[in-house]
Amino acid sequence: MAVVAQRHIDATTCNADNVLRTPRVWHIQVEAVHNEDLHVTAAQLCFYNFLSIFSTTLHPDIMATATLPPASDAATSSSSIAAASSSSAEVFKRLHPASYLARFLTKGYRPDGRKLRGWRDVSVNVGSISTANGSALVRLGETTMVCGIKAEVAGPSSEQPRAGYIVPNIDLPALSSPRFKPGPPGDEAQMFSNWLNDLLVSSDTVPLEGLCICPGKAVWALYIDVVCINYDGNAFDAAVMAVMAALRNRYDRELTAIARLPGATYNDDSGQTICSRTETFPLQLGRTPLSCSFGIFQSSHLLPDPTSFETPLLPTTVTVALDERGVAALVREEGLGGVVGKTGEAVISEAWDLAEERVKELRAILEESTAQA
Repeated sequence: MAVVAQRHIDATTCNADNVLRTPRVWHIQVEAVHNEDLHVTAAQLCFYNFLSIFSTTLHPDIMATATLPPASDAATSSSSIAAASSSSAEVFKRLHPASYLARFLTKGYRPDGRKLRGWRDVSVNVGSISTANGSALVRLGETTMVCGIKAEVAGPSSEQPRAGYIVPNIDLPALSSPRFKPGPPGDEAQMFSNWLNDLLVSSDTVPLEGLCICPGKAVWALYIDVVCINYDGNAFDAAVMAVMAALRNRYDRELTAIARLPGATYNDDSGQTICSRTETFPLQLGRTPLSCSFGIFQSSHLLPDPTSFETPLLPTTVTVALDERGVAALVREEGLGGVVGKTGEAVISEAWDLAEERVKELRAILEESTAQA
């Protein structure tokens, strides 16, 4: 048996908090069906919460009528409630995103079905770009990042004649999400590129002296380009994972090698560097940290791996990158907020503990993917 409630809401009677500023009439139909007739989904529960909000904030002269459809209409009612609840939940999500997220969190879940401390699934595909010296594609939930590494010969600096160069860059193009605009790299992309550079340098992931061809004459410059194909939040963690997978593209269990570089020699007479078409050499890797990011919602919830919907609602973010031994390579807290009842040190410590477990999972996925390459 199903109960249908029809509400006629005059939007002109709404107060400013309801955000409904244009005169129109809303026709909202809710059908509550017994469990034996229909399995109630999370979207439907959210829709009922949507009605409870409007029933307390709108003008008191809301008209409501109730009807009992015949039993033969059970199938029709089941399909109509699914369509109505889905569309209305989306309306509530757009009008009140913070309230929408808060209602899920109070029940111990995230809008995408994860638990409060849950992480999204990760998949890694190495060697996706045949023309690059190393490449990888990483999917973190719906976020997709592809990394390509290209080596070029360059002249060393006078201060460090034996040191090569690492030039990382993260690109968040407009095609990946409406969040990003066409044109030069935005602030977020530049910030992530700086973070990635700090991470690689501080952890000595690629020893710069290992990029030397001839001291003071020629060195290798590694261009590490990461491009976002589809954005659904937490681009930095996915980018770091893609970089580490690309560096281990041609993984050698004995040498722990990154993508192999061409054998090169410097000719003093001609002043040119000659690269071999057949000979290659593996470059030793240093520490290979992996990153875990968190967001703090309403000073009460520490949310791992935020999505694109959650990210704008999180004024404070915490990023922890740990290497194979659990040693920190990068720890950053952006924003002025925190968690009520906890010091900043306690929040970082909590994020660190969660990151340790997550990094172990990510490293197992990384090892498996590169071993199969």
